[in-house]
Amino acid sequence: MDVKAIDKALQEIIKNRLELLKLDYSNPKYDEFEEKLHGLEDAFQDNFGEEIERVLQDVHDEYCPDTDVLVPIAYIAKVYTVTGKNEFSVAPTEGVFVEMDDYPGKDTKLVILPNPVRIVLNIGNDQQEVVWTAK
Repeated sequence: MDVKAIDKALQEIIKNRLELLKLDYSNPKYDEFEEKLHGLEDAFQDNFGEEIERVLQDVHDEYCPDTDVLVPIAYIAKVYTVTGKNEFSVAPTEGVFVEMDDYPGKDTKLVILPNPVRIVLNIGNDQQEVVWTAK
């Protein structure tokens, strides 16, 4: 697994998602940014999809076996916070819903983050747990 390439591709997708969020639909550059973002997502899926899907399957098998694995780009959050040190975080509301018996009554979601490449389990509105980190 080329972790550096995956990390770079994830960061590029996130950067473009954040830029797109700043634009109004009426902005003439909106369609251009959206098309670029879809191209980046397609390339990510083509280049790393199978590898990331295997990792996601392992995470699902361990933590949420009753939930189907989706395509990897579904696990990329809509909004990230990026610090000046290029550290990425997400709100606990981000991610793909998964069913987990260990946390009854709480929404549980999986999300992919870069730098380092990792999968985080969001539990309810206040708890996050890293369940996998790329090596």
